[in-house]
Amino acid sequence: MPGQLLAGPVHEAFAPGGVLSRAAEQFRPRAAQTDMALAVARTIEAGGALVVEAGTGVGKTFSYLVPALLSGERVLLSTATKTLQDQLFGRDLPRLIEALGLPVRTALLKGRASYLCLQRLELARRDATLPDRSAVRALARIEQWAQSTRTGDLAELPALDERSPLIPLVTSTRENCLGSQCPKFRQCHVNLARREALAADVVVINHHLFFADLTVRESGMAELLPTVRVAIFDEAHQLNETGVQFLGRQLGTGQVLDFARDLLAAGLQLARGLADWPGVAAAVERAARDLRLTVGRRAAGARLRWADAAPDGVDPGNWRDGLEQLHLACTQAMSALDTVSELAPEFVRLYERAADVAERAARFGGPCEPGAVRWVDVGAQLRLVESPLDIAQAVQEKLLKAAPGEEAASAGDTRSRAWIFTSATLGDDARLSWFTEPCGLEAAEVLRVGSPFDYAAQAAVYVPRELARPNEPTHSDQVAALAADAAARLGGRTMVLTTTLRALRAIGEALQRRFDGSGELEVLVQGQWPKRRLIERFREGSTAGRPGCVLVASASFWEGVDVPGDALQLVVIDKLPFPPPGDPLVEARAQRLQSQGRSPFNDYFVPEAAVALKQGAGRLIRRESDRGMLVVCDTRLATMGYGRRLLAALPPMRRVATREDFVTVLEELAATRSATTDPALT
Repeated sequence: MPGQLLAGPVHEAFAPGGVLSRAAEQFRPRAAQTDMALAVARTIEAGGALVVEAGTGVGKTFSYLVPALLSGERVLLSTATKTLQDQLFGRDLPRLIEALGLPVRTALLKGRASYLCLQRLELARRDATLPDRSAVRALARIEQWAQSTRTGDLAELPALDERSPLIPLVTSTRENCLGSQCPKFRQCHVNLARREALAADVVVINHHLFFADLTVRESGMAELLPTVRVAIFDEAHQLNETGVQFLGRQLGTGQVLDFARDLLAAGLQLARGLADWPGVAAAVERAARDLRLTVGRRAAGARLRWADAAPDGVDPGNWRDGLEQLHLACTQAMSALDTVSELAPEFVRLYERAADVAERAARFGGPCEPGAVRWVDVGAQLRLVESPLDIAQAVQEKLLKAAPGEEAASAGDTRSRAWIFTSATLGDDARLSWFTEPCGLEAAEVLRVGSPFDYAAQAAVYVPRELARPNEPTHSDQVAALAADAAARLGGRTMVLTTTLRALRAIGEALQRRFDGSGELEVLVQGQWPKRRLIERFREGSTAGRPGCVLVASASFWEGVDVPGDALQLVVIDKLPFPPPGDPLVEARAQRLQSQGRSPFNDYFVPEAAVALKQGAGRLIRRESDRGMLVVCDTRLATMGYGRRLLAALPPMRRVATREDFVTVLEELAATRSATTDPALT
């Protein structure tokens, strides 16, 4: 649809009585939604970059999908998670394509770890070291499903726990995939997904896959991206942190242990007696475990500066001896594999993996790249990381400045590509600098469209001034007490969001002590079940004779959690979500700003906290009919000068000043809920 012809059909689609009103029962024409759709249409026609912050309830998915579909262009849609991918591909796209009456082919493309690997499944059948009987039963279910699945997408198996140790055994990685040498290559689910993507008009991917491919050109988009003229990134607020993960270097001991296990299994199955496979594998495994031990008894989840990674009292340089031992063990493995490389393709791939680990170990033993930062992630395994501070350079060089002759997606098309980035939360200033600066998009067009919700009528915010300060030892217990009293009044319907895992444990345990065994409320704590199951139980609330719920969570629960209606009426945030100052990446970003003569606190810490706070608050009001209360248990929000800036970043909820008013609002919420659910009144 060349020229300026796209705006008309887009406007008609969103008008009263248009195709969208016929396609979705809940559709209501919204000026903000139409404004965003028209801006997306202009960008698609003219090319360039558009950044849109669309408040909760705008309906941004329709705002970018409708002009993208009507344009007739090939489109790449990237979102933050596999769950959102499935929603776009399985619900939103089919509904709009049918409503618009368009002959559009769509495809879903995930990372290879999302697909069953038939070759790895075959190897798992012979594996005598499965963890336990439950793993054996799960493997049997996967084998049965493998006979009927067309896609091989593990999302088709909802009963398979996302944390199952079986998943790495039946999926492939870039390191262990045999490629065209694989005996199952023709039936490969990953290759089938890639072929379908290359033939589709609209391809749905996720940010992890996009950046992984941008780094290694391995996931099929090296062929796909040059043919696409429109790329849309939803949940774009995650782009920078996702990109940073992939644009640097990593070496994990878990990756090395996987190699040692695969080396031993292949050697014993395919070349028994031709090398000392147990000895070679044990040497690699020992080097990995020794490398982990060199950082001492550090708490799991710690991020250590590169210079601080050694145990107390040890020369920080000495721990690099572990890297040399790992390099040596991998070199010895390469020698053994070289003698049997002609026997099976597995040995060729294992040789390449050994060489890759040896090369990474050598690099981490040398100096860091200029403009990057190194750190060590400590968990059950050890992960060495070197990354850029942001993705600005990669976006400028690899996306916005395509190679000559590649800027247009098809022969004879002189228009540049269109790049569209959108999210509900992208910053707290007019230029959305929190997002545009680290993503290299300062020159992009910026549009902010507000939420249609009446926050002043639908929601209130309360900052209790009587609480201890966040750094005082009694703070978590006081937050738990406040949440418990409020949840008891509401019959559950409460989500407590914490900024640290320590607070998560302290508040969760305090609430469990209060309610466990009482039958009054059920306390759900992140980690006790998979995230999907926790959310499903929380949404159920007190239905079917079960008590209402309090959910205590951190990290990923601050965003992407949609609990509309009365199931969630109270969100409690334990403290302001500033970035941890001791984190090596945070520290390096702050130092860079300081070297530029800027204020790290005003230009980094406060905007980060504003965006995170806005994300957490966004869990509360999801529909026009929702009612609720936000409580931020951090007195700094009311007493410090920067508190005004953070409050201004929140939706315009009415302020509640006193404890008495807080209780009054809770009672009003409980009464409203009771009235709408009383069978005598319906």
